[in-house]
Amino acid sequence: MKAYLVLADGSVFEGKAFGYPKNTIGELVFNTSMTGYQEVLSDPSYFGQIVTMTYPLIGNYGCNSFDDESQKPQLLGFVVRTFCNEPSNFRMDITIDEYLKKHEIPGIYDIDTRQITKIVRNYGAMNAGIVYGEFSLNELLGQINNYKIQKAVRSVTCQSPYVVFSKNRKYKIGLFDYGSKRNIINSLVERGCEVTVLPAYTKARDVLNMGFDGIMLSNGPGDPAECVEIIEELKVIAQSNIPIFGICLGHQLLALSQGGKREKLKFGHHGANHPVMDLATKKAYITSQNHNYAIVAGSLDESRAKVTHISLNDHTVEGIEYKNINAFTVQFHPEACAGPQDTGFLFDKFMERIKAYAEKK
Repeated sequence: MKAYLVLADGSVFEGKAFGYPKNTIGELVFNTSMTGYQEVLSDPSYFGQIVTMTYPLIGNYGCNSFDDESQKPQLLGFVVRTFCNEPSNFRMDITIDEYLKKHEIPGIYDIDTRQITKIVRNYGAMNAGIVYGEFSLNELLGQINNYKIQKAVRSVTCQSPYVVFSKNRKYKIGLFDYGSKRNIINSLVERGCEVTVLPAYTKARDVLNMGFDGIMLSNGPGDPAECVEIIEELKVIAQSNIPIFGICLGHQLLALSQGGKREKLKFGHHGANHPVMDLATKKAYITSQNHNYAIVAGSLDESRAKVTHISLNDHTVEGIEYKNINAFTVQFHPEACAGPQDTGFLFDKFMERIKAYAEKK
């Protein structure tokens, strides 16, 4: 079956359909990972987006029941150059085509993903649509240009708290679910933490009465500036001096709560091969990233916070250490699943802060 990818600038790419054949409109982004496509598909941070994979062959090792980062995918479409319909891996259960059909995700392949990536890189993030069969270009472009991601965090957060237990519990952690990946939870549980996963809009007073030893702010989708209620609650939590560690959207939300400002990047950072530098040690790390927004360098008062990491690609802010509150955050994913685990030690840094805080309680 023929399928078409239509960009907001009027570009039309003809390809072939795979996955679940339904028309869709979303924000078009590209991901530069060579592997980890199942983790990409199941990352809630892709809510409202159509993902183009720059690596030309996707699906070689199939999909399984173990590697999903959330209960169900939140992206709206999937674009690849070629997909493998005869994968081989001892852990696989289904093909990527079957996975997309199972979760009702439309896909398109046999398409020039290199040219699509160049367009987004050169002209910036734009909306797009995947359609099957005949369509009116002018009518479709009107729908595409009117599309906007809305209520992203509210759409992906859990509806009620739940607890993930650890066999050797040392600490009790509250994790705000803004669209959390499972491996963030796993990284805490492996370090002896009992993790209570909290809905994104849980009130600060309730959280502070739960007796946590630390607070984790998860990744998630959308524009952080739209999360006004969350930002106000974080102001209260931060002043309690409880240890806080934020990742991705959590990093942005805490910065906004402390007076920082955000900016939308031209085409975002999406992939498992993004270099960042630790400004204190001058060491470079390869990181996994997935964000369209960043905190504006210099928007935070230097007496309250300092930038700890920057992107080596575009020098945007990738990490912040706070002086006035017991918190540090990073824009990248130290849990990195799939991706490099170079910065997993940041969870150990969080554990050290929790230990010191618990001893003073």
